[in-house]
Amino acid sequence: MKHAGEVFKSLAQQANRKLAAAMALMAAWLSTAAYAVNDLPGGPAVNQLNLHPAVTKIAEEQQWLHWFMMIICLVIFLAVFGVMFYSIWKHRKSVGHKSANFHESTTVEIIWTIVPFVIVILMALPATKVLVASKDTTSADLTIKATGMQWKWGYDYIKGEGEGIGFVSTLDSTHREISNNGGPKKGEELDNYLLKVDNPLVVPVDRKIRIITTANDVIHAFMVPAFGIKQDAIPGFVRDTWFRAEKIGDYYGQCAELCGKEHAYMPIHVKVVSGEDYAKWVSVKVKEAAAKADDPSKVWALPELKARGEKVYAANCAACHQATGKGAGPIKPLDGSAIVLDKNHGPQIQILLNGAAGGAMPAWKTLSDTDLAAVATYTKNNWSNQTGDIVQPAEFQAARK
Repeated sequence: MKHAGEVFKSLAQQANRKLAAAMALMAAWLSTAAYAVNDLPGGPAVNQLNLHPAVTKIAEEQQWLHWFMMIICLVIFLAVFGVMFYSIWKHRKSVGHKSANFHESTTVEIIWTIVPFVIVILMALPATKVLVASKDTTSADLTIKATGMQWKWGYDYIKGEGEGIGFVSTLDSTHREISNNGGPKKGEELDNYLLKVDNPLVVPVDRKIRIITTANDVIHAFMVPAFGIKQDAIPGFVRDTWFRAEKIGDYYGQCAELCGKEHAYMPIHVKVVSGEDYAKWVSVKVKEAAAKADDPSKVWALPELKARGEKVYAANCAACHQATGKGAGPIKPLDGSAIVLDKNHGPQIQILLNGAAGGAMPAWKTLSDTDLAAVATYTKNNWSNQTGDIVQPAEFQAARK
């Protein structure tokens, strides 16, 4: 009896532990309800089950094709299993039926060859039409190159209004900080969590936009569901796709190829604006580019170059190397780094221009010589790295040749 009592006591304790675990799980689930967010226009919706609302003709045709295929598959499923279950029930042995014994039937062979062939043709014709249309990138009003890099997107406007504009689009630093601290806290309702960027891709409405994709490290993929586009970005190769947005607004996507440990921090934000607003945006960007086009032969003083470098570092480097310069995980620290402290500027210049560690450290050739010199100078004269060294833009200009 004593042994039985101990057994029951043990079972009761196990049951209590399981109940406590279940209650903790329920509490955690209820706590997540406090972080409820709203649907994000142009992006994912809460509890979304269907495809994104389409804002291009291609996306509309893809959605129609999706449901067309689903209906065909459902009809085939019901027909095949309906006949099968009817036959099993109607001709069961318990009501006196005996199994038939027959061999090849030419009629049956013809039927089950022709019917699937017709079904495949019915499915292939509209699918081919949509596929061919989605690859027709001719007669584009605007051509933009999207370069995937760990872990951000570089955009270069290479043809059409805005030609010559180029910038890098990175996850907003505040969202990255929130993620590093465990995600949004109670009351922080961020409908665009991990989708907000510092520089969105801006395009005009009702214009054919050709997107050329490539990458400078590993394979990425440029995907915006509302436009019905998804195109791999492969190092050393060029691929293209296109869209014509029919509605002004903000539309979101993400890199759709597992590209490394920070794959989730590589969002895409496309801002579709009116033709007039796009012209104004181009004008502003052209003026900004002219202002940034510093004379690379200018000799800078340490204070002004360091101040500029701090801004460049915060926008492009702090996400990985941290504001403290200590790095994180496999990311090497800059504070106390032998390469940063080296009086020979060459190794650090080469890393900034060409990247390192197989792409883990991206190449920053898209930045100007002055910005690169500024961030190099900043790292050499910040934290405990008080070297007093100045890296001038002319050094980067010479290294590019």
